[in-house]
Amino acid sequence: MGDRNQTNTGAPRPEILAPAGNAQMLSAAVLSGADAVYLGLTGYNARRSAGNFTPEELEQAVAFCHARGVRVHVTLNTLVFGSELAGLADAVRAVARAGADAVIADDLAVAALVRQIAPGLALHGSTQMTVHTPEGVRQLAAMGYERAILARELSLEEIRTIASASPIEVEVFIHGAMCMAVSGQCMMSAFLGGRSGNRGACAGPCRLPFDAAPTVGGLRPGQPGRACHLSLKDMDLVPYLRQLAEAGVASVKIEGRLRTPEYAAAAVAACRAARAGQPYDEALLRDIFSRSGFTDGYLTGRNDRTMFGVRTEQDAAATRAAAPKARELFRRELSRVPVCLTVSCEGGRVQLSAADRDGHTAEAVSRQDAQPAQRDQGEAIRRALGKTGGTPFLPEEIRLPEEAARLFLPGSEWNELRRTVLDQLLADRSTPAPKEVRPFALPAFSLRPAAGSPKPAARFETADQLLDLPGALRDRLAFWVLPAAEVPRLPEPLRPRTLAELPRVQFGAAEPATRRALAACEGLGLAGVVLNNLAQFRFDTALPRFGGLGLNLTNPLAAEQYRRLGLRGMLAHPETPLAAMRQFAADLPVAALCYGHMPLMLTRACPLKNLRDCAGCDRRGLLRDRKARDFPVRCSAPGGAGVRTVYNPVALYMGDRLRELPADYAVAAFTLEEPAQVRQILERLLQGQPFDGEFTRGLYYA
Repeated sequence: MGDRNQTNTGAPRPEILAPAGNAQMLSAAVLSGADAVYLGLTGYNARRSAGNFTPEELEQAVAFCHARGVRVHVTLNTLVFGSELAGLADAVRAVARAGADAVIADDLAVAALVRQIAPGLALHGSTQMTVHTPEGVRQLAAMGYERAILARELSLEEIRTIASASPIEVEVFIHGAMCMAVSGQCMMSAFLGGRSGNRGACAGPCRLPFDAAPTVGGLRPGQPGRACHLSLKDMDLVPYLRQLAEAGVASVKIEGRLRTPEYAAAAVAACRAARAGQPYDEALLRDIFSRSGFTDGYLTGRNDRTMFGVRTEQDAAATRAAAPKARELFRRELSRVPVCLTVSCEGGRVQLSAADRDGHTAEAVSRQDAQPAQRDQGEAIRRALGKTGGTPFLPEEIRLPEEAARLFLPGSEWNELRRTVLDQLLADRSTPAPKEVRPFALPAFSLRPAAGSPKPAARFETADQLLDLPGALRDRLAFWVLPAAEVPRLPEPLRPRTLAELPRVQFGAAEPATRRALAACEGLGLAGVVLNNLAQFRFDTALPRFGGLGLNLTNPLAAEQYRRLGLRGMLAHPETPLAAMRQFAADLPVAALCYGHMPLMLTRACPLKNLRDCAGCDRRGLLRDRKARDFPVRCSAPGGAGVRTVYNPVALYMGDRLRELPADYAVAAFTLEEPAQVRQILERLLQGQPFDGEFTRGLYYA
């Protein structure tokens, strides 16, 4: 990984990466000292409600930043549909022409377009790719990424383990808001409000009232939720910045493109001071934005009720009071671009030249002849040339020959020389440097038929749900999916149609445990294994490999990338409308969900810990919202290694419209259901009958 004290650009490590939701925020972040900024191009990023930048504004932003030695990372980190791929290709061209440094990508289609259109752009793996293990970063490296942005949920030891194993840079979040759900694995906003967080339009339903409760006797019937047991405090890991640097972290990221210029400046200033080992204004950082304080729970491994918090009126009042002080942090530009100034004299006129470390130069000549001085002018000249405050430049060397120090020019003339060469140097550094844009045409993807006859299949949470099915009903299924840990319970005759499913997230010790579960499935005569995380592509297996929910497939170009990685079939992400699903090419079998209580959230923090600790917990609970709806919660394992799943109480159902699914297989996903319910629902679905009770079509007809 190279020198742990520097990034691959030679800047101090770790890089301080600041949010820039609009031009004002970008200016504040840069002037207060950020090493890099990340910003969104209008339409294709995970914060569509931020101001974002048009292609023309992006060019101006890159010029402004590069003139000051600040790198620009552009977020193209949303899931896209097939109809949007042409626009996405144009967005990649715009980023390259602007001369930006890197693209933050989530969808594999984005990565494919960057590699083919603008290979000079660095690829950074978005946190929405759910990378949180050593094998995850190794897989990103194998796919051509130069940096992995790790999940927020990691402990310091887990970060250290990943960074030490990583062949590429790792980036972590150091300050700002935390989603309750693991990034890239949340469908709550999409299924509750039709606004997909995976596509940059999250409505933030987790900040609304949800009361955690036991499954039995927790809340009175009809009583709405009033607490906010899905709302986490903001993270603050600034006190640990030097420990993160020692762990091998290349970049620390401040979350908050929807916040204010004052917020960006306060966070950048705190990070700069912490990196230098100096005290910083903790009160200003807290007051400029917090949710009743901060948490370091994930980093320190304290996954408890102290992680939860809400934004209060007192917090808002503190922000208003702190704003004027924060504005002072970017009132004057930080001088930080090293420059060498050289004085010479020829023919009576004084020449001043300036050169930076990147090869840019500028030169100016005095307007009047210099006169012999009565005494040495060296100190006065150096003082005049060193007055670069309010500019990006910091003189690292002033070369003043002895003969030049014996010449006299008025102070105003030295000031004019300095201003002229630095203005020229800034203009030269601001000249756009576009990246190469290669010719590229999207491949033609044939449309799937709008109506078909998808073969029925099922996914079961437990072996009992499958084993309890009558043989005649089971025989109608093309295949079934079962968690790998449950597979050894199956009798031999059921194994040839079984796919062993690996988990969507696997923190800490869970990754080697997943390997062991997969190894136990080898030699059982299974139909294959379902991968749900990029890390799992590195697991050795002789089983045919298929893609599951965790891989977030929404377009044909991404499907092609997964096919090249060795997958023989994929599950379409349930946020994919049927019209977009039709665009998947026919050469990779595609499955679509036709029934199931959607896993709205995967969380490492446990909402039930607002009530009790793990001791005595049966790993089951409820969350009641403000409309008195109860959302089931299930825990995979106690403690920090496990995850909790929040399910939609309203099931997705397409049993009476199976022919409208443009897929090869229609999968009924059973999770919460008792075996008797599984039989009843499966019979109704196979007979094409309407659902008995409340249901949703999800986003299929969006």
